[in-house]
Amino acid sequence: MAAASDFLEDQILTLVLVTGPAWLALSTANPLDSGAGIAEPVGAGYARKNLAGLFTVTGGGAGTAPNSGVIEFAPATGSWGTITHVAIFDASTGGNMKIHSPIGSPISIGLNQVLRFIVNAFTMTVA
Repeated sequence: MAAASDFLEDQILTLVLVTGPAWLALSTANPLDSGAGIAEPVGAGYARKNLAGLFTVTGGGAGTAPNSGVIEFAPATGSWGTITHVAIFDASTGGNMKIHSPIGSPISIGLNQVLRFIVNAFTMTVA
């Protein structure tokens, strides 16, 4: 099995998150690598979040990119369900999934709740 170099890991993160396009999707299920199985909330004010300008690749071969800006979704106008996974797509709807990951603890989003990731709370890693 081959391993990516530290340089390549940083380049992948730069390509996916910084030079984009990159849109953050929420999911109530674990998507497959193919993108199948993603279960995004439908309606209730949900829309993917544009990540332009919100990430900085740390460099130095760390292979990590924390959010350098606040990532905030619009208030839910109804239930979005229990969010268990996130994915990054190349479009605001449809598109191609680039990366997916479980979140640390599932989050139930209901009426008038706002999902917000403060600076450095959301880190993508390539290893």
